[in-house]
Order: sequence, then structure tokens, then C-alpha cells
Amino acid sequence: MSFKVAFIGAGSIGFTRGLLRDLLSVPEFRDIELAFTDINAHNLDMVTQLCQRDIIENGLHIQIQSTTDRREALKDAKYVLTVVRIGGLEAFQHDVDIPLKYGVDQCVGDTLCAGGIMYGQRGIAAMLDICKDIREVARPDVLLLNYANPMAMLTWACNKYGGVRTIGLCHGVQGGHHQIAAALGLKKKDIDIICAGINHQTWYVSVKHNGVDKTGELLEAFENHPEFQKTEKVRIDMLRRFGYYSTESNGHLSEYVPWYRKRADEINDWIDMGSWINGETGGYLRVCTEGRNWFETDFPNWMKGDPYVYSAEKRSEEHGSYIIEGLETGRLYRGHFNVVNNGVISNLPNDAIIEAPGYVDANGINMPVVGELPLGCAAVCNVSISVQRLAVEAAVQGDDKLLRQAMMMDPLVGAVCNPKEIWQMVDEMLVAQEKWLPQYADAIDKAKERLAAGNLIPTRNDYKGAARLKTKTVDEMMQDREAATRNAGEADKAKERPAAAH
Repeated sequence: MSFKVAFIGAGSIGFTRGLLRDLLSVPEFRDIELAFTDINAHNLDMVTQLCQRDIIENGLHIQIQSTTDRREALKDAKYVLTVVRIGGLEAFQHDVDIPLKYGVDQCVGDTLCAGGIMYGQRGIAAMLDICKDIREVARPDVLLLNYANPMAMLTWACNKYGGVRTIGLCHGVQGGHHQIAAALGLKKKDIDIICAGINHQTWYVSVKHNGVDKTGELLEAFENHPEFQKTEKVRIDMLRRFGYYSTESNGHLSEYVPWYRKRADEINDWIDMGSWINGETGGYLRVCTEGRNWFETDFPNWMKGDPYVYSAEKRSEEHGSYIIEGLETGRLYRGHFNVVNNGVISNLPNDAIIEAPGYVDANGINMPVVGELPLGCAAVCNVSISVQRLAVEAAVQGDDKLLRQAMMMDPLVGAVCNPKEIWQMVDEMLVAQEKWLPQYADAIDKAKERLAAGNLIPTRNDYKGAARLKTKTVDEMMQDREAATRNAGEADKAKERPAAAH
């Protein structure tokens, strides 16, 4: 088989190298065309060298087309994978640090809350440019597989305004599936799940073992699990109060709802510092920064290290390669995908991006009807969907009033800040991120005037959050090279979690 796959944001080492291994582990795909593109030529060059070496060491003859010319990379592509981080770590720093001045303490800040909303403003502007190029130079039947966050917002914008058929992909469902099996003392393969909701707020509405529903046993199982009782306190509390386990990590989930991070003196009651993913302030920014610094410094050693092995045994659980395999070979694959709802979940809006079970084969991607989510679960999702809709429309229209309304409606921002604080915080974030927000030029000029005029609400400029750790230096990371390399190389930066430290 021969078709072209293009990676946009290919300088992302964690995703690009792993997704390529998955793809080239499919025997029929040994002759496909590959194109890598990124706006950062240095990062692109490093990742291309590493991946090209892997290809050669696996006995394949594919030559990666590596270019900073995005249209050249997209030309005649049948599949496009986006693994971009618009604004990079510089903008991500603003997403975390500016809200902290107003008391909004985020663990991640890439999906919802103040950071996720601003990440969406940058990402949607860029993704719509990408979609324009895809429409003009890729194949007419092209499929965009989006791995970039904020997943729901970007996928929503691409489908509604980008004119490109787009599926959003995430590994959250698989991670929680492993946890549920561990809590019940079983293997993942022996537990059948149905998970439905929205990305990062998807609910395991059915958990079965040998046809017997185990959903009602989960609370006791998690409360009694020696690790999870310490590391997953927010998820367990949500399970206790809503009746269903949520896909997303303790730290992520804690910033999507109004209850667990609104009082600085209570945050540590709900989190665990054994791993950033369990709730550390700015934890994801820290590990991403450490990973990038380590890869930059240690790259020559990566080129000397063992290559990735392209085999079924080494293939990850990321959905992308399995979707392409299903479409191209006809082999059936079942996964959980982010798509426009269109009635799949009957008590969530039709225009929303939902995450639900889907099947892929030569006939395409098919989404069975889930029906109604439990009422409480649907209510949690609907609050987030309202924020997402406002944020998408704000980004597309460059409307800062809609942006401010999205911030007001956000559960955690609204729990912590009053309207005047939200208005000033948005002004600060717009001005700080000006170079990535071309659609907000007029609003940014006015925000600058307001900030310069004085009479500002006092903020906690030196506040570091309830549970922030220092970013490690390269010398400090040298003490455990294996851990540093693993962190830099993984797309899921919390796959292997240290024991709880409470």
C-alpha cells in the first residue's frame, strides 16, 4: 500500500516518534510516504534524524520528507496528524502564571480553565490556517487526526469552520481502563468498558467482567486500593457523588470543576505529589519544560541509543495507527473517538464534540448511538460544552467579549474570580500572548490602554500556587538519565507514576 501521511508539529518528540512506530508496525504500511513539518527547523531536524534512523534500523526504505514548508508537506496527503503546541512553552508559561496571580491554580491548563481557553484561542487561529492548506493541496478524501489540545475546541473548529473532516484522539480512556482493571484486581483485557462524554470528562458508564456489570463495585475498589486512594482523591470523590468514574487524571479533573482547587488552603487535601499528574501546580508545564531541555541537551546520546523496534508487541495504545489500518486494510478496530455529536449522546448538544466508542473498518468510522448519559454526568459535561462553544466562537470571530464570557462561565475561574478580576486577567493574557493572537489585534490595543491607565485590581504577583515544584536543571536531571529520557520521549508523560508521596 502507498499513501501519504503528513505530521504537522513533527518537532514534538513525544508524539511524532511513537506514532510513527505505531504506523510502521503495520506490515502493509512499509512503503507509505511520510512528510514531517514544523515551524521550528531545529526541532524538526532533530526529530527527523531520530525517526529516519529508526526507519533504517528496521530495514525500511522510506525517506522522510522533512520541510518547514507546510503546504509542501501536505501536498497529496491522505492522512494528516496534528501534534502541534501553538505558542510552545513560552505561551504555556503565560497560561499557568497569569491566572495564578488571580488565584486560579491549575495543574495542566491545556483543556479548560483559563489556560485551556487561551490555548484554544491560539490553537484555533492556527488550525484554521492549517485546514485552509489541507483543503487546497491535500487529497479530497483527506482525514485529519488531531492530537493537539484543547482537543474538543480544536476539533470543533476544524469540523465547523475548517472544512476538513477531523477526528480528535486522546489516550485518556485507555489510561482509566487500566486503572479500573487494577482496582478490581483484573487484567485490562478482561474488562469491557463503554465510555462516553466529552474529552477529559468521559465517564465509564458500563464496566463489565464476563458480562457482569461491575460499575457499582468501583467506589469500594478505588477507596481500598493502596495507591489510588492517595493519588486519585478527586476522581474518587466524583465517583462517590456522581456514580461513575471519569477518564481524566486527578490533576486534570480537579481544574475542570469548581470544587477542588478554589481555596488555596484546601488544594493539598485533594492532590498527591508523587507525580505531577495527581495535581501539582503547573505540573505539566514543568515536565514539558524539563523534557524539552533534556532532549535539546542529550540529543547526541539519543542518536547513539537503541532504535525503536517496529513490531506489534511494541505498538502503543494510541488510536491513530489503528484507525488508518482499519480504513486501509478493513481490519476492525474499536476505540473511543472525539467527533461531532450528531445524536450519539442524546442529552448533550448535537454540535458539541463528544468522546464515545467507535468502530473502524473499510466502510469508514462508525459511531453507535450511546443514548443518554446519566443526568449528573451530562450536567458536568454541559457546563464545559458551554465554555467550549463560547471559546470556539470567540477565537473564530476574534471577539474578546465572548472570550471573557467563556472565562466567566468556566467552572474554576468562576469559583475563584469575580467579573472585574476576570476582565483584567483576560486583558493581561491577551497582551502577553499578542504574537499568537492575530484575530484579537483591536482588542489587544484596548487592553494595553486599560492596563497602562492604572487603577488596577491588586494581584498576587509572587504567588507560586499551593503545590508548585521547581523545574529541574539539566544537571539535576543527569542524576537519573533514564527517567529524564523517558519523560522527554513519552507522549503520555504520566504513564509510569512513582509511588504516592502524601
